[in-house]
Amino acid sequence: MAAFDTNRTTHGSFGLIGRIGTLIVSARDSIVAWNDVRMTRNALSRLSNRELDDIGLVRGDIDAVATRTCHL
Repeated sequence: MAAFDTNRTTHGSFGLIGRIGTLIVSARDSIVAWNDVRMTRNALSRLSNRELDDIGLVRGDIDAVATRTCHL
């Protein structure tokens, strides 16, 4: 006897509404990531050179740390 599973969802076929939702989520995630970088850069920029040295950074490392490209 053959049985068909009709409750299975197929990944990747979301239709128009799903694609719009994915676009909105992607835009939101991009904005959140941009804001995290901005806040990190601002917080580190407010530290003195001595405070940066205490955590093992120099002023030139701020952008790399904020964008997570620095491998410290």
